[in-house]
Amino acid sequence: MSVDVAALLTPPSPVAARALDVVRAWSSPALVNHCLRSWVWAVLLAPTVDLEPDPELLFVATMLHDLGVTPSFDAHQVPFEEAGGAVGSVFAIGAGWDATRARRVGEIIERHMWTSVDPALDAEGHLLEVATSLDVSGVGFDRWSTADLRAVAAALPRLDFSASFDGLIHAQADRKPASAAARIAASSNVAAGGDRWETFLAS
Repeated sequence: MSVDVAALLTPPSPVAARALDVVRAWSSPALVNHCLRSWVWAVLLAPTVDLEPDPELLFVATMLHDLGVTPSFDAHQVPFEEAGGAVGSVFAIGAGWDATRARRVGEIIERHMWTSVDPALDAEGHLLEVATSLDVSGVGFDRWSTADLRAVAAALPRLDFSASFDGLIHAQADRKPASAAARIAASSNVAAGGDRWETFLAS
């Protein structure tokens, strides 16, 4: 039996619900679905690796983690994850969180572009990094059940995510050649991930 996706998509707090409103207002439908899928992947992964993340913190960071590639929040001088982390921290402060908790949102968003995040250092950062690696690059399918992967992809279609995100990453790389986005662009992993997902869903 596959996961109840609709139940998992309920934001865990009023502040989390506002973060979902933000990503829906400022991102494309494909990017919104990516954020929501990444949340579900993270939630499903957590118990399998003995992690108990802060649901509100993880949800907010996951919803806001790619705002730095959107036209309204793209920064020309810093990597997109740093720009997105700043937006996330500002959002959290505006929502009434203290400075330490608000900064955690920024840290999680910044670390999702690391090649790996030690769960002992940052449980939420680890889960977001692994979840986005699955969704973007098609890495680690075997860590989730096939039924769950198919159910989530059906409920939250990929649309043109792989092609559009690949374009955004290459645009970041062109302007910020020392960034993590440039590393990913050079690997062609976004396009390859789209192909992996197409093959998986067609099988």
